[in-house]
Amino acid sequence: MSKSTVEEGKDSSQKSSITAAMSNTEASTNKDHGVLYMGIDLGTSRTSVAASNGVRVTLSSHVGYPKDVVSRKLLGKDILFGDDALSHRLSCRFYRPLASGVLKLSNNKTDDVEGNMKAAADLIREIIRLAKPRKDELVYAVCGVPAEAAIHHKDAIIKAARESVDSVMLCSEPFSVAYGLDMLDDALVIDIGAGTTDLCRMHGTMPEESDQITTTYAGDYVDNQLSMLLAKKFPQAQFTVQMIKEIKEKHSSIADNMAPILVELPVNGKPTQFDITEEVRTACLSIVKPMVDGLANLIASFDPEFQNRLKNRVLLAGGGSQIKALDLAIEREMHSRLGSGKVFRIEEPVYGGANGALKIAHDMPAEYWEKLK
Repeated sequence: MSKSTVEEGKDSSQKSSITAAMSNTEASTNKDHGVLYMGIDLGTSRTSVAASNGVRVTLSSHVGYPKDVVSRKLLGKDILFGDDALSHRLSCRFYRPLASGVLKLSNNKTDDVEGNMKAAADLIREIIRLAKPRKDELVYAVCGVPAEAAIHHKDAIIKAARESVDSVMLCSEPFSVAYGLDMLDDALVIDIGAGTTDLCRMHGTMPEESDQITTTYAGDYVDNQLSMLLAKKFPQAQFTVQMIKEIKEKHSSIADNMAPILVELPVNGKPTQFDITEEVRTACLSIVKPMVDGLANLIASFDPEFQNRLKNRVLLAGGGSQIKALDLAIEREMHSRLGSGKVFRIEEPVYGGANGALKIAHDMPAEYWEKLK
């Protein structure tokens, strides 16, 4: 990858798969004891890091701040992260800052923009701390973001990362998955997260805007569909979205011969068993058609001579790729609508994006990182 493949500035970053910026840390120029490279996958549900020192860590993307002196005494911390924040969310000002896979910003007066910015910066700081950088090391990070993240979201993520790293680049999440697997030609990537599903067409060059599609038919959408189905069929059952998310992550499947899914949900305070097999299957199936819609758009708008190659090299990545038999369901839909299709599930759905981002960081020419200073 040459320097010419990296576009700088706000205008170009709207089309490029990689955006770069240098932090304001003046002290970083005094460091001369090496560099720790990091690949970070910033997700709505989970944030993962793979570092050049061999450390790999994943953390749920939740941040909590004790509400008052009582909760501060109870929790014994000023900030809670991950599952710790989630389990104590009633005692905290609770944030899920990476809504829909990007930093949660809004013009809605009810949204706590400043709080989300702080939570995102603290989350990035924590995931970097967990990667165990030495005090004498420069930290160079490549962060994966959704394929069509708007420019103000990219700027916000860079701003959130500035306090913790010496240099940061942003890359498209599906591009980082393909890069990590060395599948840079004639391939389609489906990266299913909680907030977004990102599709990317790889054809031997840096993907452009026309090669990428982002939709919200992803994990959170499945949770909402399952919640509505259960509320309709079992109106007496009581549950929260978090309870539904945990059920989905444990039981999600669209296999032809699913084992019965029996769960206990409270009814007027009493645990009651429900068979939700069909509801889980229907909710998980709800994202298949929109995914194939996106694939069809990327295939149909490509050179007809190479369309079959794309259809037969579809990579399924991200946390949502762990839905049982999802690859087979996508293949069936592709065969029905497009005549053929072959889907390959990647081996490490949790770290696929972080692994690729780390590889990009390693492969970026040293003079480019120096240039960012």
